[in-house]
Amino acid sequence: MSNIARILQDSRIIAIVGMSDKPERASHEVADYLLQHGYRVLPVNPALAGKQVLGQQAYASLTEAAAAVAPARIDIVDCFRKPADILPIAEEAIAVRVRCLWLQLEVVNEEAARLARAAGLEVVMDHCTKIEHRKLAVAA
Repeated sequence: MSNIARILQDSRIIAIVGMSDKPERASHEVADYLLQHGYRVLPVNPALAGKQVLGQQAYASLTEAAAAVAPARIDIVDCFRKPADILPIAEEAIAVRVRCLWLQLEVVNEEAARLARAAGLEVVMDHCTKIEHRKLAVAA
């Protein structure tokens, strides 16, 4: 089993950083798919904090989202942000003790990845959670 397959199978709570409330945006589509496949999704976007997106409470930060699910932990931080925006997200992910920093398609930040790995997080870069989950379903 690949690391990606294991991460997706072992995870239940996914925070989506950069989540949009617009149905045509990739983050919205991916979140909807993940919800339909049994994951708990935590939208993280300061512009949407306090609102409901896809029936889920949105949070201003990973720290707020982590506090909302405590004592459970966020398994995956799924990042829909530009590569230049990832380092502070990685630092916050480390601080709230998530298990995996996941950077979406075309999002690569080696410095953030090194930092996260050094802190014990698993890192996936340049992959889509929806696409990878679909591969698992086909393989099953």
